[in-house]
Amino acid sequence: MSDESTDPHDAAFESRLATWEPDLHRAVGRVHDEGAAPAVVARLVEIARAAHRARPRELRELDERRLREPDWFQRPTMLGYAAYADRFAGTLRGVAERAPYLRDLGVGYLHLMPLLTPRPEPNDGGYAVMDYRSVRADLGDVDDLRHLASRLRADGISLCLDLVLNHVARDHAWAVAARAGDAEKRAWFHVHPDREVPDAYEATLPEVFPDFAPGSFTWDDDLDAWVWTTFNDYQWDLDWSNPAVLCEFADIILSLANVGVEVFRLDAIAFIWKRLGTSCQTQPEVHELTRALRTVARIAAPAVAFKAEAIVGPADLPAYLGVGEHAGRVSDLAYHNSLMVQVWSMLASGETRLATRALQQLPQPPAKTAWITYVRCHDDIGWAIADEDAQAVGVDPAAHRRFLSDWYSGTFPGSWARGLVFQQNEATGDRRISGSLASLAGLEAGDPMAVPRILLAHAVVLSYGGLPVLWMGDEVGLLNDPGWADDPAHAADNRWVHRPVMPWAEVDTGADPHGITAGLRHLLDVRRGLPQLHAAVPTEVWDPRDPRVLLVVRRHHDGPLLAAHNVSAEEAWVAADVLQWLGLPVDGLRDALTGRAPEVRDGAVRLAPYASAWLHDAGGA
Repeated sequence: MSDESTDPHDAAFESRLATWEPDLHRAVGRVHDEGAAPAVVARLVEIARAAHRARPRELRELDERRLREPDWFQRPTMLGYAAYADRFAGTLRGVAERAPYLRDLGVGYLHLMPLLTPRPEPNDGGYAVMDYRSVRADLGDVDDLRHLASRLRADGISLCLDLVLNHVARDHAWAVAARAGDAEKRAWFHVHPDREVPDAYEATLPEVFPDFAPGSFTWDDDLDAWVWTTFNDYQWDLDWSNPAVLCEFADIILSLANVGVEVFRLDAIAFIWKRLGTSCQTQPEVHELTRALRTVARIAAPAVAFKAEAIVGPADLPAYLGVGEHAGRVSDLAYHNSLMVQVWSMLASGETRLATRALQQLPQPPAKTAWITYVRCHDDIGWAIADEDAQAVGVDPAAHRRFLSDWYSGTFPGSWARGLVFQQNEATGDRRISGSLASLAGLEAGDPMAVPRILLAHAVVLSYGGLPVLWMGDEVGLLNDPGWADDPAHAADNRWVHRPVMPWAEVDTGADPHGITAGLRHLLDVRRGLPQLHAAVPTEVWDPRDPRVLLVVRRHHDGPLLAAHNVSAEEAWVAADVLQWLGLPVDGLRDALTGRAPEVRDGAVRLAPYASAWLHDAGGA
């Protein structure tokens, strides 16, 4: 009869604990004082041990496999897909039934938008969570979530869910208790009896939703106080300086991990720490707290990965994957928002100098992490273009941002885009844009170059380096939803224009009238066979010789790959010296996308309008 202590899974847990507990002490000790930190660490270890003991055997085996294959999300065979469960397939059971579609597309990572129980509408698209331990009733229940995770895992697909860290719904049990006079729960929020402190903070706080949620504090009659509400008056910011909040979220993460969730998208992570006199975004404690949560997960459920939803300026972005001593110890994945913005900027302007400069400023991510690369997502597009990058290439940053908003709202003369202005800020002139990929790229307007433009955008993100994620429907060229405002719950938020229902009646026929699906599948097929596109291979963006061509270099021991992208509607060229510097001989040069030698004139490679070429030496293939 075996002793429980001889269980190899338990021995593995104790080994991980011994390895990672010092990290936990360091991270917690930098957030909480010396007197409180040891007790917080002890509580986190207790939570991790209990979660490990409750972890199903199938998931413990997944832990072991992921520890053996830590690059699972970095491989060129990996593709992500993101969707709202109800818009994609109605319910969680419906999503499970569509697993074969995802598998056939090559998806290995499925991000379902917020599905934990939110407050009744309005709920910010589900980001005003009322209960982290239950599922929206219209989608199913926790057993359905467990079934979905298991079904996806059987097809090699990892499930990613949103975890909103910055705030909860005013209707959450914690906030209800605070409003009822519970002093302990009141201390979980930022509560102030008068405007003195709120006014001091708001002197340096930017407004996230200036149109329908101005300011960052809301008076609540039940509290008889002002409460911090960064996003909406029904979303109460949590006070992460209270260690009880950290411990509660560690337990929530591990509970959901034991249901089968493999990746957590850390929503609004940049906002969780408040410091007077700052923007209250990207404070150092944000990274310490993320590191603490990741360490707890690493001990109890090492298959779990974290994805930072940090839509911040380019200079602040690398820290979410870890820099310095934090390298590889914060989040495993982070959105490359700058790449997405620069793709759209290049398509509108037809030139690459600004994008090249901006992308060159970002350091390589730590070797065991990766960017999430994407052309579109569920959100609006904010023109996060750094003034210094624009000025460095002779572009007026404010004027360029205005141009992009005009272009993608379709008001600029000659624009082929059909988007909607979202959240216009009269004080700053900021205008963000809503719209589906296909509509923004010209398909709705009937522009004859729309499809090449769509495929070019995908070719950029697929060759750049990271885990590429498709937004639902982009693979079939879904246009803006003309009835987006028919639902009263959505009428005030035009981001629903690019969140249509998946038209399965058409998709199931296999119809591909524009060739978008076939073109994208071809790009994905080619990508899978190129070891240069593994996310751990450094990405270099070279200065353009032809300003219409983005040059992305991936150096691998099998030989270099040059991904050249013509972002204009004109013929363009990859200069001969680029090939020479990279050591790519013209004799034997092959475009992986066509499988043939490219057209070469005087040593330069021709690119058709909106064409990409993934160039490598056929002799080294």
